[in-house]
Amino acid sequence: MKKKLLAAIFGATLVLGACGGGGDTDTGTDDGATGDDTASAVDAEAVFQQSCASCHGGNLEGASAPALDTVGADLSEDEIHDIIENGQGGMPPGLIKGDDADAVAAWLADKQ
Repeated sequence: MKKKLLAAIFGATLVLGACGGGGDTDTGTDDGATGDDTASAVDAEAVFQQSCASCHGGNLEGASAPALDTVGADLSEDEIHDIIENGQGGMPPGLIKGDDADAVAAWLADKQ
């Protein structure tokens, strides 16, 4: 019984770890942005590739998680942002945060 429990915990750790990727992509450099247009100051596609592509696919085609290539046709930017912040289904909450989450939500909302 203990072996099965340990195997399940190890498997869950691998799956969640693969979908993670760190989340915070701030390198500490200042690109001169004023903060008024935060979403455009963040490279949303780069954040997606680092934190989301392992599950959603590098081309948004889906892998172990749903495809996102047309997510903007079904969900608003606010709905996408809510899923990024709070998780949904097998996706844990808070994989990306702050300005990165704002930028990725806006970028995905344009995918129609």
